[in-house]
Amino acid sequence: MKSASFRASYVLASALLLAAGVPSAPAAAADDVIRIGVTLRMIVENGLKYGQMTKDELEAVNATGGINGKKIEVTLLDDECKPDRGIANVNRFIHQHKVHLVLGSTCSSVSIPMVDVVTKEEVPQIIPHSTNTSITQKGSPWVFRTSVSERFYSAVHAKYLAENVGKKVAYLYTTDGAAISFAKDYMGYMERTYKVEPIYTAQMQETDLDFRSHLLKIKSLNPDVLAIGGQLDAIARITQQSYEVGIPSKVRRVAASAASNAPVPELAGNAAVGLTFAAAFSCKDERPVAQQFVKMVQDKYKVRCPDHDFSQAYETAQIVKLALSRAKLSLTDAALAQDRRAIRDALATIKDYSGLASGPINFCADPTPQCRDGNRTGILVEYTKGGKDYDMRVLARVSFEADFGLAK
Repeated sequence: MKSASFRASYVLASALLLAAGVPSAPAAAADDVIRIGVTLRMIVENGLKYGQMTKDELEAVNATGGINGKKIEVTLLDDECKPDRGIANVNRFIHQHKVHLVLGSTCSSVSIPMVDVVTKEEVPQIIPHSTNTSITQKGSPWVFRTSVSERFYSAVHAKYLAENVGKKVAYLYTTDGAAISFAKDYMGYMERTYKVEPIYTAQMQETDLDFRSHLLKIKSLNPDVLAIGGQLDAIARITQQSYEVGIPSKVRRVAASAASNAPVPELAGNAAVGLTFAAAFSCKDERPVAQQFVKMVQDKYKVRCPDHDFSQAYETAQIVKLALSRAKLSLTDAALAQDRRAIRDALATIKDYSGLASGPINFCADPTPQCRDGNRTGILVEYTKGGKDYDMRVLARVSFEADFGLAK
């Protein structure tokens, strides 16, 4: 028998996808409409709400006449964090819905192959959540990222932990694209900066359930830090099992930015206490703009503590609207390629955008990581309480130069 919580989530999923206007067969593309395709990981409740909020924020302009008098139409699809689904979604956006812009995805393993598709088809893509460093290293002139790259995140936690906890780091991570980048960039920073090698490294499948054999080996090596890479379930599971095998609490657990998502402390329970992660936003941010956003999400989407994927989805929608207001668009079928190029060029003009991120977001025209990794400020956060009523505190806030972490 399905639980009440499962039924509630199923009802929510159905309602949000219906609200997203996902048709069984796409309608003919209309002139004088700006069409945006959004693909995100929406297999969990928060993911559904990221998608719905993105759609709501983009289409909110329609009530006041649109962007320069033009309405926005959003097609919202779930890619389930599966690369093949993401590629299918982006092809559907481009060839059936004739979108002017693609927004997505959540998972790096989906965004990475999406870049190849939009580059070939010459459609602008803006990435709200994915952190894998290699995304912008592909050198696509069509791709922008508002999420913080792992090349920045790695230094946020690596520097803090190396100087405050220790340099003996064991790495246990999964096949998820962001998890791989988290581990590799962390290792690279430690080797370059402190000349230290990992004391242990192991990679497992994202869907694996038992990590204890590796954790027992790690325990025997007496690490200072256990670095955990994966998506939500894997991070929570590894964190819990690290205590089950007897790795003491003095060993600092640090995880990829996915640890900022609410299911991690909820699933990990008391084991989440002390778990550290780098992120782009914390609901504990006391700035008025941040607290106004937190209240909006609480009231409208019934989420007590919106994580940084909420903030980055919201931020991306605002940046898209700003760029669209600057682009000169014809919005006819014949002008589709020209309009896509105009939107790409308008995104490249975003300078010193200030919002929910802890630092300004900047883009420029060159198809380089320096120009296309827009948010260069990360924060380091620690859970102080796990479970449904989880809590956290911000340990550090660091901004970087545009070329940080790139080969000289």
